[in-house]
Amino acid sequence: MLKLWIDAARPRTLPVSVGPVVVAAAYAWYFDVFHPVIVSVCVVFALLAQIASNFANDYFDYKKGADRSDRVGPRRAVASGDISPQKMLKATTFTLFLACAIGSTLIYYGGWWLIIAGVLIALFAMAYSAGPYPLAYHGLGDVTVFIFFGLVAVGLTYFIQAGQINVPVIAGGAAIGLLSVNVLLVNNYRDMEADKISGKRTTVVLLGRNWAKWTYLFNGIIAIVLTSFVWEKDFLFFVPLIYVIFHLSTWNKLVKRRGVDLNPVLGMTARNLFIFTVLVCIGLCYAKWAGV
Repeated sequence: MLKLWIDAARPRTLPVSVGPVVVAAAYAWYFDVFHPVIVSVCVVFALLAQIASNFANDYFDYKKGADRSDRVGPRRAVASGDISPQKMLKATTFTLFLACAIGSTLIYYGGWWLIIAGVLIALFAMAYSAGPYPLAYHGLGDVTVFIFFGLVAVGLTYFIQAGQINVPVIAGGAAIGLLSVNVLLVNNYRDMEADKISGKRTTVVLLGRNWAKWTYLFNGIIAIVLTSFVWEKDFLFFVPLIYVIFHLSTWNKLVKRRGVDLNPVLGMTARNLFIFTVLVCIGLCYAKWAGV
């Protein structure tokens, strides 16, 4: 049973939630405002919020008929009968409550206004696939991921530590947001036909696979440009090439594969986000150590 819940949490997608917090921590370290307790709480909050969103997606996609028997993506817990809809809904509610409870400890460091931020994050985590106007069903999933897994996650984590924000951090948040969107793009690229049938109007359904594949490619390139602040430091100018190699390799697989063969590409894209996160952290730590 434990394995079923672990699979339902979609562990391969969790770098999308952890990556932004780690990048924000690296920027905080570089700008001498790093606070380990705040970062630790943000990591736990981000993970729980992501898992709650994944549980909600599993439940509400089943209720809306989006997870069909001919699904080519990874097995879904509710649609496959592994976990009952009632249990999944309870797990979603509990996980979201736990995320909010842990996140509320940040009020001590950032002030009461964080309640508003926490409520908005919780609402959008559910609104992604639930409610009268589920965002993922109306071409707004990519925008939501970009904002909340990029700009908000990086910016908010940094702001709570520093009490302010700056352009390099915003640019870093945008870069992480674009790479997080790529994870969603692969998922929707794979499921385009099934999503059409079920009425799920993702950006790939609306704009097509050709648009999706080029967007995926340029998201990675733009992410490198947005973090140029990091790569300008001495020899680090060459470090982005490491990420580009992985990015182009994964993109090549994306454009050549269809159906179930795209499932590994989803994991590779999440891996690429992790690699990018590590490279940014290495760059910022080196720059601080070298005093450049």
